[in-house]
Amino acid sequence: MSTIKLSQRQEEIIKLVKENQPITSEKLATKLHVTRAALRSDLAILTMTGILDARPKVGYVYSQKPSYSLIYDYIRNIKVKDIMSKPAIVSEDTKVYDAILYLFLNDVGTLFIANNDILAGAVSRKDFLKIAIGGTDMQQVPVGVIMTRMPNIVFVEEEDAAYLAAQKIIVHEVDSLPVVKKITENNKELYKIVGKISKTNITRLLVSLGENE
Repeated sequence: MSTIKLSQRQEEIIKLVKENQPITSEKLATKLHVTRAALRSDLAILTMTGILDARPKVGYVYSQKPSYSLIYDYIRNIKVKDIMSKPAIVSEDTKVYDAILYLFLNDVGTLFIANNDILAGAVSRKDFLKIAIGGTDMQQVPVGVIMTRMPNIVFVEEEDAAYLAAQKIIVHEVDSLPVVKKITENNKELYKIVGKISKTNITRLLVSLGENE
């Protein structure tokens, strides 16, 4: 059975819980000099994997359960391809105004830019807000001008673990990631976009796990 790779902050949380148990999330946040919200994902992972126990109105205690709890073993075997959804894609020459309409019609936070299905970039609601505030003529400027370009796009592949995708979403503070398939053309490695995985996909996975508990 493989061992869970914990982040430095998760290791610090475990140490603090061992030394001060039971301890509330508020006290943990104070000791780590972060907000309670910043600790939510770490505490969720540590309780889900059985390392910590969360006791209502008491706080967190260190559990003697093995870190390779059954639920973790199950989650790490779920692949990105099992939960990914269809991406919202526009071409690089799409005008910003039309891209904004497409974004809201599809109710997504990020549009992916592709040329012949090859991932070229991404543009978020924040990017659209910046150009709107700047007073640029959005009916004239192509979305390619404001997008974040490859290779600066964080992505995952179909066979990656959904757990890895969730980690990347948290670490890079994005609402979704493109799912790509690597192909080679003219001795050049390209990335064909085949899906997306978002916070919504991850939330649906957690809900489905809870329903099947």
